Amino acid sequence: MRLEAGSLVTLEVAREVPPNGYFLSDGYQDVLLPYAEIVGKIKPGEHVEAFLFHDTQDRLMATMKRPLIQMGEVGLLEVVDIHPRFGYFLEMGLGRHLLLPYRHVPELEEVRPQVGDKVFATLAHDRQGRLIAKLALEDDLAPLCVRAPSSWSNRWVKARVYRPLQMGTFVICEAGVLGYGVIGLIVPTERTRLLRVGELVDVRVAFVREEDGRVNLSMRQPKEKGMDEDAEKILSVLASRPGNAMPFSDKTSADIIKERFGLSKAAFKRALGKLMKDGLIYQEDDWTYLKQEENPSHDEL
Repeated sequence: MRLEAGSLVTLEVAREVPPNGYFLSDGYQDVLLPYAEIVGKIKPGEHVEAFLFHDTQDRLMATMKRPLIQMGEVGLLEVVDIHPRFGYFLEMGLGRHLLLPYRHVPELEEVRPQVGDKVFATLAHDRQGRLIAKLALEDDLAPLCVRAPSSWSNRWVKARVYRPLQMGTFVICEAGVLGYGVIGLIVPTERTRLLRVGELVDVRVAFVREEDGRVNLSMRQPKEKGMDEDAEKILSVLASRPGNAMPFSDKTSADIIKERFGLSKAAFKRALGKLMKDGLIYQEDDWTYLKQEENPSHDEL
């Protein structure tokens, strides 16, 4: 078997080569285990378990330290640096970083990871046989994930983005003692903004799918609570404007509403309807006005 980077293998300690370390062998190929990569004590003739990688000069090396990810596994690795030409460097637990090339991340800049984000990744080889990272996809993650219980409905959970798409953002919801995580989807109408690969976000479980235990998610409050918050936002804007009036109404275009209030037109109209029903605002000529308290009559004083 050819020795490859990314593998955890058991090799014989063949001989010591001061001042560098020990050569390990599978009987056909030797690989250097530097002194700095030894855990405990070893001597020729023993067998040790080692992880294989390339050093900065592209030479195959061995280490007895344990990486955060091995070939065939999915790891949750932190982005520690971004190179303007090559891509993202991930912490893999060996005192050296793993490259996630630009070609393996989304084209849209806004949804690419940032330093400090943690991404679900797998190992692969480049054309020279060196280790690189790829973003984990559903086929990699699904076998590790668990079903969400029905009790999750309407619960707020933390979720990490693994694949942002136009048709929705796919995430892994933290499952605690239940297991690795639960696969979820945030459709565009339930996102309040674009989400980055590797970003951790608070989401509400809108629906638990019986057929596979996956969840539909929302970044929004339930309609009633969300409507109260949206109404407060509108009241705040009105209170801050001259004459307590604004040139926005239920006839204002969705783009302007989104830009000014950060709300969908449907949410904006619901909040306006609530405020009018509560007698707090009124509309005239496509303007919205905050109702002023009427002066009390003499009989009421």
